[in-house]
Amino acid sequence: MAYLSEYQYYDNAGAAPSNANWGSYQYVSLSDIVNNFLLMYSGNHGLVNNEERYKILFHAKRGIQELNYDAFKEIKALELKVFDNLIFTLPSDYVNWVRVSLYKDGFLRPLTENIQVNSAASYLQSSTGTLSFNANGTVQTTTSTLDTQRVSGAQRSIYLNKDNTGDNSLPINADNPDGWRDYNIGTRYGLNTETANFNPTFRINKKAGVINFDSTMANEQCVLEYISDGMESGNDALVSVNKMFEDYLYAYVKYEILNNKFGVQEYIINRARKDKSSLLRNAKIRISDIHPGRLLMSMRGQNKWLK
Repeated sequence: MAYLSEYQYYDNAGAAPSNANWGSYQYVSLSDIVNNFLLMYSGNHGLVNNEERYKILFHAKRGIQELNYDAFKEIKALELKVFDNLIFTLPSDYVNWVRVSLYKDGFLRPLTENIQVNSAASYLQSSTGTLSFNANGTVQTTTSTLDTQRVSGAQRSIYLNKDNTGDNSLPINADNPDGWRDYNIGTRYGLNTETANFNPTFRINKKAGVINFDSTMANEQCVLEYISDGMESGNDALVSVNKMFEDYLYAYVKYEILNNKFGVQEYIINRARKDKSSLLRNAKIRISDIHPGRLLMSMRGQNKWLK
């Protein structure tokens, strides 16, 4: 395990960028994990012996992926502008979304996931409904009417935005000199709270790797907070794991190797499995972000007077 001097940590030993090592001390790299396992947990006098490095590397990466899905409290954030095509391309290491927000006027406005389908594939059909195929026998596709109207703004909305079909804006007349008056917003009896959102809406298409927005999101800034798979787009040199989970990762690799190895006694496999589970539980407790300061801030309003 490599240690850094304070000069290396704070100023990267005078090299650029100076912040390259900030926060790195609390993590251990994937290469160090594999090397440490080969040195300390593998050999003729260990349970794991005669294993190739690529197998240990494979199981270590799988363990880091599982930690990112299940245990890590680390959330990445990506900001991109949504143009007229109304799509936001998901990052390559995307696993699941935490929050999608509109950044406007200095505020992050959380967006609501659209309960309606707002994008679809469409097959090319003749006037009689017959599908068209190419020379390889694959059906030909075209842009769906749903996507066309969504991008153009013609698609109506069940949410409380400008595309809502029931805004009941009054025309200009003697009784309405202002030209319009929204009776629905804020005054509906039996309002469906699931759709009571004025901000843009979105729906994620994981297969296509995009977020589809309604037309009110055009030319706006979007911030995606998401869970990563921890693989850093395939660059093993950048893959790392928090030191709190280092022992668990060694136990995970040992269990996976023993569990897939021929001739290992069942009690040894069970012992390795229990060791892995207990270390994961301990690491989760240690890395939990339950802090007295956060609890105090949340409890300050318990005696607040309400009218």
